[in-house]
Amino acid sequence: MAYDEALAERIRELVGDEPGLTEKKMFGGLAFLVGGNMAVAASGQGGVLVRVDPAESDRLVATTNAELMEMRGRSMQGWLRVATEDVKTKRQLAKWVGLGTAYARSLPAKR
Repeated sequence: MAYDEALAERIRELVGDEPGLTEKKMFGGLAFLVGGNMAVAASGQGGVLVRVDPAESDRLVATTNAELMEMRGRSMQGWLRVATEDVKTKRQLAKWVGLGTAYARSLPAKR
């Protein structure tokens, strides 16, 4: 399944003025990177992938509908999957985009 182009455009509208923003096809979707660090992606499996502080992963999973991203059967702390139905409104999406961009901004820029 290809990523949702409309969702990618909605993310683009929210991050458009972010300094150091780039886009890259990753994980079967379209990722938005800040300073070379992934912040959020329109996932090829639907919904979004969000990169957050690994120390916040368990709290976010416990208090929201987000789930830990799994790669090769392994849960990945700091990487959350948020379903399409949980990012339908601008407010819902903006929450996750804000968390992802804030964390990516906190990391050293990649060259």
